[in-house]
Order: sequence, then C-alpha cells, then structure tokens
Amino acid sequence: MKRIGCWAPVLLLIGIHGCAVGPDYRPPTPHTPGTWGQDDQQGVTPTSADLKAWWRQFDDPVLNTLVDRAVAGNLDLKIALAAVREARALRGIAAADQLPTINAAGAYARVRESENVRPLPRGFDAEHNLFLLGLDASWELDVWGRVRRSVEGADATLEAAEDNRRDVLVIVLADVARNLVDVRTAQQRLLIARNNIQTQQEVVDLTRVRMQAGLATEVEVSQALTLLATTRAQVPALHVAQDQAIHRLAVLVGAPPAALLDELRRVDRIPPAPPAVPIGLPSDLLRRRPDIRRVERELAAATARIGVAAAELFPRFSLTGTLGVSAVDAASVFTAASRFSSIGPQVVWPIFAGGRIRANIRAQEARQEAALARYEQTVLAALADTENALVAWGEEHTRQQQLTEAVGASEVALTLSRELYVRGLVDFLSVLDNQRSLYAAQDQRVQSEGTLVVSLIALYKALGGGWEAMEVQP
Repeated sequence: MKRIGCWAPVLLLIGIHGCAVGPDYRPPTPHTPGTWGQDDQQGVTPTSADLKAWWRQFDDPVLNTLVDRAVAGNLDLKIALAAVREARALRGIAAADQLPTINAAGAYARVRESENVRPLPRGFDAEHNLFLLGLDASWELDVWGRVRRSVEGADATLEAAEDNRRDVLVIVLADVARNLVDVRTAQQRLLIARNNIQTQQEVVDLTRVRMQAGLATEVEVSQALTLLATTRAQVPALHVAQDQAIHRLAVLVGAPPAALLDELRRVDRIPPAPPAVPIGLPSDLLRRRPDIRRVERELAAATARIGVAAAELFPRFSLTGTLGVSAVDAASVFTAASRFSSIGPQVVWPIFAGGRIRANIRAQEARQEAALARYEQTVLAALADTENALVAWGEEHTRQQQLTEAVGASEVALTLSRELYVRGLVDFLSVLDNQRSLYAAQDQRVQSEGTLVVSLIALYKALGGGWEAMEVQP
C-alpha cells in the first residue's frame, strides 16, 4: 500500500489526461446567398455541377494531353507537393511529443580526483578510469493538452497544405486550357487575316487593271494598297500572340519555352463551348473551392495554437528515469554492483517570465482573428469570382450572336458593293469600307469565340473544379 500511495499523484495526473486548455475549434458558418445573382444568364443551368474533369468536355485530345503533362511536370505543383510532405513531416515531429523519449549514452574518462576536497576511500587510486553506460527516459504527461493542441494544429496545417496543392492544381488546369485557347484564337485570326489579304490583293489587281483601262484612278489603287498593307501589318502581332501563348504552355508543363512550338503551331479549331453549364449553389463553394478549404484549415490551426500558448501558464509534469552502469574498470562494468537507477515525477512551472507567456497568448489570439477575417474575405472573393465569370459567360453569348449577324451582313454588303463598283454605280471607297468592315467583323467574331471559351474556363476555375480528378498521394 505504501508503494501505491507514492504513485498516487502520478496516477491522478494520468487520469485527468483528457483536459485541454484553450478554445475548442468550431468551423465558421459564413452567410452565402441561396442562389446566384447571375443565374439567369444565357447558357447557365442551376443543377449541381460535375466539374471533376471539366476540360474533357471540350473533346480536344491536345488539351487532354497538355493537362496530363502539366499535372506530371508543372513546377508550381511540385513546390506545393513538397510543402505537403514538409507539413506531414512537421506533423510527425509534433506527434512524437506524445511518446516517451529514451536516450542511450556511454562515456569513458580518465579521472584524477582531488585529494584536498574530500578524503578518498582507503586503497582508492586518485587517478583512475571511469566507464559509464546508461539509458535516460522522459515522458511528459500532457495534463493541459499542450501536445494534443500542437498535434491538432499540425493536422490542420497539413490539411491546409493539401488544399493549397489542390488550389495550385485548379489554377494550373485553367491556365493550360486558357493558353491553348489563346493559341487557337491567334491561329484562327491568322487564317482570317490571310484570307482577307488574298481578297484584298485581288482587289488591288482588279483596280490596277481598271486603272490601265481608264476606269479607275491611281488614288483608288493607293487606297486599295493601303488597306492591304494595314491588314498585312496585323500578321506579325498575331504570330507573337500565338508563340507567346505556346511558350507559356511549355513552362506550364515544365518544359523549355520553345519545346512545344513545332507541336502546337499546327492550326486547329478553338474548342467549342457546351450549350449550357450547370453551376450548382453558392454554398457548394465552401466544400469545393480549395482556397476556401485551405483558409478554413489555417483558421483551425490558429485556434489550436492558442491552446498551445495557454498551456504554458500551467505546470508541466513529466516522468523521468535513468538506468545504467558505472565502474572504474572495464571488468566490473556489467556486474550487479555497478548498476544505478532512478525514477520519479518532475514538475516545471514558470513562475515568472516577464509577461512573455500572456503576450504570446494575445499574439495567437490576434492571429486567429486575422485567420477568421481571411476566411470571410476568401469566401466573398470566391462568390465575386463566380458571379463575374457568370456574367462574362452569359453576355459573351449575346455578343457572339450579334457578331455572327454582323459578319453575314458584311459579306452581303461587300459582294453587292463590288458588283456595283464594277458597274460604275458606287465609288471605290464603298468597296474598301465594306472590306474593312468584313475583316473587322470576322476578326471580332473569332476573338469572341475565344473569349467565350476563356470565360467558361474562368467559370470552371471560380467553381473550384478539376482537383478531384487529379488527387495524388504525396
């Protein structure tokens, strides 16, 4: 009974091991509207969105290949993946404090004892060897939950790192698709420019023939040449836009900028947009957008760190023990007489720290308040991103329809004006104006096709789509 009585305080401390100081985390519940403000836009349906592999809806093999290459080789993704591994390792460091610490030590020394400090035993040589082998063990009893709060914070930090990787993935997927659309848009604009250059060259030739026949003037020839040169001047800028987008794509897949030039310079269509896009509800963003998930986990980690800081106000209890052998000659090291041991509880309580502990608690509380504000700000930004993408997607539909009508009207006007000019019923300026209008309308329509797809990509990105289909184990 006497032995049990000696250990009663230790058993009591272990019994209250479940206590943890500091606030318990409760996920915030931000206000989100019941419906989207722009859900009446053309090409939008309110059904739940399936965005796991949204890029495959474009049915473009080149895009699918580029996405796979980017997921495998993008350097931003590799950096984010390394951050996940780091967070996992740091979580392991925090969790290690839950277990006892055991150290093995060994030492040898040649010792010369002072004979003037204390009398030496009879026959004991003042100069002798000292052999020492031992084990030291220590186990902190996490009475106030300091270690548990630390592990809780590390878990949340790890989850935040994983969601940050997902957020980077969402950005990379959107960037790959957008830049490929930029390449295709530049290529289609080049085709239109070259077709118009050919048509305008024919007009120049016709005007010269008419001038030689006395039916046109040199001014009309110069006007036709001016329009032709102006159209030709658009070509270099379009080549720049095409190749710069290809360079960006190469970097996104982790390759040198010029690595994809030969592969992507082949002219291809702009990926067609689907007729309608399901967008779901605003509340879906809270679980799907990785940036919102990340800042929510950062808030949880900040809350746990308050408990870690608050635990420093209370005494820290540990069980410590030592077991070993010590002797003055090697032959007797492992004999029973050389053994020594000790075991017992230890208490450390910071009585005075100059206000450092309470100041640290206030600092952690301030960080938690900032994390909560960042969470609310991120939710609002996500809602705004989606609303902006919705209005851009819907209004671009209307713009594209109007530009298609403009191209049709311009083609009719150019055909009629050329016939009337040949008959001498209208002046040459009317032909040039209609040529200029047709080229502008065709160019704007192709740009609108690209803008429509880019706005759709922005909508997929704003909805947080794509990362579920690319989950990897870091």
